[in-house]
Amino acid sequence: MVGVKSTNIKWHESTVSKEDREVMFKHKGVVIWYTGLSASGKSTLANAVESSLHKMGCHSYVLDGDNVRHGLNKDLGFSPEDREENIRRIGEVAYLFAQAGIIVMTAFISPYRSDRDSARKLNKEGEFLEVYTRCSIEECEHRDPKELYKKARAGEIPEFTGISAPYEEPTNPEIIVDTDKLSIEESVDQIISYLREKGIVNC
Repeated sequence: MVGVKSTNIKWHESTVSKEDREVMFKHKGVVIWYTGLSASGKSTLANAVESSLHKMGCHSYVLDGDNVRHGLNKDLGFSPEDREENIRRIGEVAYLFAQAGIIVMTAFISPYRSDRDSARKLNKEGEFLEVYTRCSIEECEHRDPKELYKKARAGEIPEFTGISAPYEEPTNPEIIVDTDKLSIEESVDQIISYLREKGIVNC
């Protein structure tokens, strides 16, 4: 856990509230946290959902694991400690996006339950939706678009989730999407239907 090192700081409330922004945007500001093995379809699904939300007139954004590691988290590796810090930072960023009234989606393996739980605790009840992109490791290896599993099996990538590092499945996610059984269209419909059911989007 990273403590606050700065002194003489104070949290400043915004003049424009989250609720004000939600009224203007006509939807809730929430964090949709996709988690799953590498190649389970997190980024693909998140971007497809964002495309649907955009067509619906919603304000949304995808924080992708690889993209974030090009900038904000470029100083982090894949040790357990660095994975924890990676998720801590993105949890804080996602929270700020949600406070701005945006539907923010994160596409990270985020293998540890405790880290995902910490990200959840930043948000109010109902404003953090954990989506488990469930997919067999056999199918993930079959897809393997970046040949990461192949390299991990050959010992070229240490601490690779699902092979030489653990993945802790969600115990009570809001949504489970079986990406090795459903088409991308069916998976998107499942997410959008949930958002409508919970009143997060109204169109």
